Amino acid sequence: MTSSTTATYTDLPRSYRIPLVVMGLGPLLAFGNVWLGALVGLFGLFLLVQTRMLRLRFTDSALDIYRGDTLIRHFPYAEWQHWEIFWEPVPVLFYFREVNSIHFLPIIFGPSELRACLETHCATAQAVE
Repeated sequence: MTSSTTATYTDLPRSYRIPLVVMGLGPLLAFGNVWLGALVGLFGLFLLVQTRMLRLRFTDSALDIYRGDTLIRHFPYAEWQHWEIFWEPVPVLFYFREVNSIHFLPIIFGPSELRACLETHCATAQAVE
């Protein structure tokens, strides 16, 4: 948790696990189908670049997504209706629904830290289990 004089926020740590696994699948799939292997490998590379470039910041009022030091998206918790992390044994996808839209993000951030921040900041929008 990092704090400044005006606001408290949490930046999630990056997790390279999913991009590296997807990139590793590319050469294995290429033995059966070169195009499929290349496509999966390129997708893994894309995820790796996104992991390096993007940052999720949980503030007191919103989830902010940064590219470097530039804020690119702002999602106020007040507009969240539901959130879920898919495939709990190995979290791979984060889904959340706002009043007017839905969003899917690959888990390119620390999954346990993501869950802790979600439960802290928007527990009312969590799925009922």
